[in-house]
Amino acid sequence: MTSQWKTFLLLALLSGMIIVLGGMLGGRSGVIFAFGLALLMNLGSYWYSDRIVLSMYHARELAPEEAPQLHQIVEELAHNANVPKPRVCVVPEEAPNAFATGRDPEHAVVAVTQGILRLLSLEELRGVLAHEMGHIANRDILVQTIAGVMASAIVTLANIFQFTAIFGLGRRDEEGGGNPLVGFLLALLAPVAAGLIQMAISRSREYLADDTGARLCGQPLALAGALHKLAVQSGRIPLQSGNPSTEQMFIVTPMYAMGGMASLFSTHPPIEERIRRLQDMAMRQG
Repeated sequence: MTSQWKTFLLLALLSGMIIVLGGMLGGRSGVIFAFGLALLMNLGSYWYSDRIVLSMYHARELAPEEAPQLHQIVEELAHNANVPKPRVCVVPEEAPNAFATGRDPEHAVVAVTQGILRLLSLEELRGVLAHEMGHIANRDILVQTIAGVMASAIVTLANIFQFTAIFGLGRRDEEGGGNPLVGFLLALLAPVAAGLIQMAISRSREYLADDTGARLCGQPLALAGALHKLAVQSGRIPLQSGNPSTEQMFIVTPMYAMGGMASLFSTHPPIEERIRRLQDMAMRQG
């Protein structure tokens, strides 16, 4: 199953959870209310996501004369991806990492840390930038925003349902409200399930960005080598200004997650699996 289909099915599952919770709470009007509220909450962050994130990480836009090679690589990759050239920013962090932001390809930004510029070779850096260009070309920021809206709607519905269940204000109409205990347990578990689905969507988009990036730069092994270096160094040098709400934006998780249960809640797929897929792609290309 392709990453696009996995994402579609996961978004459909989120939609189904909204319908079930909304129906238990108050029928169609409950669904519309909670979804509308979550939409308003997320709309501002969507339109101003680039400003918010860049400010959060103290990113500074780089002029072409400050980093001519970096701008040249970004321009070539944007041409290959058939998207406008994004703005280029640097983050004053020694932790090696990179991310893309902006609501669409016309308002996109690619940001790299000072650490990644020192760590990677030019070919590996090109692979990383190609991965970020893949996110822009695939409109992953839009997909993540839609997932965020749906997950927020689920959390809102679950909170309302828990409140009404505790104070005995549950649904009382001619259709009946079902078993209140089952509904209460569902309201407790739904936000956790929504979070896991969001993480699964993020992982699917990371795989897709790896595939797209490898095609854009034409060097899957360069991206694989970059991922290996980033995984090792991210464990040693954590991002000082890291924020869990933006973890999914980075090429490797800045809040470095070890194995075991931590990997279940990671927004990124295992580095080893990403590298293996890129190596398989290189072998297919000969």
